[in-house]
Amino acid sequence: MSEAAGETRLEVKQASKEAKESENVAEKYSAMTVSKNSDLNMGELSSVFSAVPTHKPVKKQIQFVEDKQEFSRFPTKTARRSLSRSISQSSTDSYSSAASYSDSSDDETSPRDKTQVNSKGSSDFCVKNIKQVEFGRREIEIAEQDMSALISLRKRAQSEKPLAGAKIVGCTHITAQTAVLIETLVALGAQCRWAACNIYSTQNEVAAALSETGVAVFAWKGESEDDFWWCIDRCVNTEGWQPNMILDDGGDLTHWVYKKYPNVFKKIRGIVEESVTGVHRLYQLSKAGKLCVPAMNVNDSVTKQKFDNLYCCRESILDGLKRTTDVMFGGKQVVVCGYGEVGKGCCAALKALGAVVYVTEIDPICALQACMDGFRVMKLNEVIRHVDIIITCTGNKNVVTRDQLDRMKNGSIVCNMGHSNTEIDVASLRTPELTWERVRPQVDHIIWPDGKRVILLAEGRLLNLSCSTVPTFVLSITATTQALALIELYNAPEGRYKKDVYLLPKKMDEYVASLHLTTFDAHLTELNDEQAKYLGLNKNGPFKPNYYRY
Repeated sequence: MSEAAGETRLEVKQASKEAKESENVAEKYSAMTVSKNSDLNMGELSSVFSAVPTHKPVKKQIQFVEDKQEFSRFPTKTARRSLSRSISQSSTDSYSSAASYSDSSDDETSPRDKTQVNSKGSSDFCVKNIKQVEFGRREIEIAEQDMSALISLRKRAQSEKPLAGAKIVGCTHITAQTAVLIETLVALGAQCRWAACNIYSTQNEVAAALSETGVAVFAWKGESEDDFWWCIDRCVNTEGWQPNMILDDGGDLTHWVYKKYPNVFKKIRGIVEESVTGVHRLYQLSKAGKLCVPAMNVNDSVTKQKFDNLYCCRESILDGLKRTTDVMFGGKQVVVCGYGEVGKGCCAALKALGAVVYVTEIDPICALQACMDGFRVMKLNEVIRHVDIIITCTGNKNVVTRDQLDRMKNGSIVCNMGHSNTEIDVASLRTPELTWERVRPQVDHIIWPDGKRVILLAEGRLLNLSCSTVPTFVLSITATTQALALIELYNAPEGRYKKDVYLLPKKMDEYVASLHLTTFDAHLTELNDEQAKYLGLNKNGPFKPNYYRY
């Protein structure tokens, strides 16, 4: 008899002995009747568990020859790709894990090549899969629960319809939170057509849900550059409908209308812009005398800058990095380029988790703030060789160059928290000597000839909305600010706003903040007449002059 056969017989005998012992334990345990009115005899219970064998049990192997062969095989290339895609998608989708079951990401057909119709018979939209309506509606309903202030504004103004007659064309991130904003604008009387400002941030199921309600949405996750501009054009260039208001995030929509449809641009009654990049473009147009409509700079309103930019990024930077790379922050050396409100939020979060944080800055005031907050202010070239993570948040271009990327160490992570994808010189990485390896959605390994890898997230686009989510409550503050800005510009009497860029009136900023205080059961102190006179204020606000720095 062979040695292998002897071992097999020994295993069978041992397994048989264990099975008998287990049967005896089961009989002894079942003999103990424990009713609701009787006490458990702990002595008996102890003896039962002491009878369980303490040696390592032998696993029964059925069809072990075939099983061994099956599991010893490496997965095929297709299977590995499918498995990798399945695992990574669930960790990086910008919605719940259930999305992986209803998302049609496996369908490689471009939405532009599909003919889809909603339940009302309309085909004036282009989304990934209109059948995801129910899933998207649940996402929107969940977001509404943490956007009570915006819902409150909707209920208060719904009967007045302050946006009746407004035809709003929008270009923002299409998420459950922005869907609540869009549906609020519709409830206040507006007609809306919408495109995405980022090719990776669209929640496909939310786009489907909006399309079902009659909002003409042209967006899906993973658009190409050509798709991006096609979607914007479809929102603007449609028969029998001409926009009179623009809600933009990044300035791409405004730029497209200004360049392609100058006659339409001249008839716009107002532009609302919420990003650093877009506001910069508006000020350039104004300075050149080419801005022929009034525009509202929402980005620099207090309720946007101090809450969305600071508090939102303080939480979402960690979420985005964790979902994409599973990185441990403790002890990591991180450089944050820019110490504005976004940079401040990122630095605070990383420092709290034990990272060693450096800051780069061009502004001496922001640099001094960074120093006083305990961060080393350095030039990027001084730390580029030993940092583990680079995060850009400046709104500028070529903040991280190819030369600097060449000098980064193996395994470094590079990402962007600014709106535009210009901060990291991604174009310089698309050369023959470098290999791109997609390891997860929006996660690329850039491989140098010597084997060095640099991890690039979202191809240099906005990390948090491309790779994770952002806090709903903070987005409620921004969305309420945007809604009020649209109402103000649309209803302003002629002459109040000239062809220039304006900040949101201070009174509106304070109103937005007051709507959100009820969430925290906060109670404001009220000025008496004597105190109000002493400060030279109205008892009901505004409480700060326009030049006040919060």
